[in-house]
Amino acid sequence: MRIGPLSIDDDELVERFVRASGPGGQNVNKVATAVELRFDVAGSPSLPEPVRARLLAKRDRRMTADGVLVLSAQRFRTQERNREDARARLAAFVESGLHAPKPRIATKPSRGAKERRLGEKRGRASIKQGRSGRGWD
Repeated sequence: MRIGPLSIDDDELVERFVRASGPGGQNVNKVATAVELRFDVAGSPSLPEPVRARLLAKRDRRMTADGVLVLSAQRFRTQERNREDARARLAAFVESGLHAPKPRIATKPSRGAKERRLGEKRGRASIKQGRSGRGWD
């Protein structure tokens, strides 16, 4: 399975087929169409270390404490389409970890921005000052 510059071996993916929930009539009770795909992010030899660190650092509820990503796919009525869907979602997850986030550069507000802010504060203060009960006798 190719994801950008990476190649994940099929031996690293563990697929389990289970019965799907929801509508489907008699078919849903007889055929195991839902797919549970497991991928060990922490122990995968295919992932470079920076990508692995970024994926493990994500706060994703699909990730177990051991660093195993568990994807469940049951959108479609056929096993093959659900399998493709799970693999596509795995590819999207891994691809999100390929690119390092751009570091944030701290900036200071300009002098004009500071003056505008203080001017607006003075304006609001004078409006509120005018609301006080003095001078209404």
